[in-house]
Amino acid sequence: MLIKHSESYRGEPIPQALMDAMGEFVTESFKSGVLKDTAGLKPTAEGFRVRLNKKRLTVTDGPFTESKEVVGGYALAEFGSRDEAMKMAREFMELHRVHWPAFEGECEVRPLEDM
Repeated sequence: MLIKHSESYRGEPIPQALMDAMGEFVTESFKSGVLKDTAGLKPTAEGFRVRLNKKRLTVTDGPFTESKEVVGGYALAEFGSRDEAMKMAREFMELHRVHWPAFEGECEVRPLEDM
């Protein structure tokens, strides 16, 4: 699960009610064994990109001002079905809707490749 939003949210305080609700959500998800790992990501100003184009590597330091949305965090979880994954993603975004009404973003859910 990837949480994507405008990087401008980094400058806004996260409502305490959301922090409390997310704390419960994450704790319960770890206890149930569904959630394996999660973290927020630092601003793009602290990152860089390595791009391969026409057999040539280029490195670009952040911030990535051309990006409308950035990945702000991730959660690695294990689900028994697509429906279970969708339920958790909806619950996650519902917490944002209820506790931070001004927030706009998305939760992208993608399965891991079988290697």
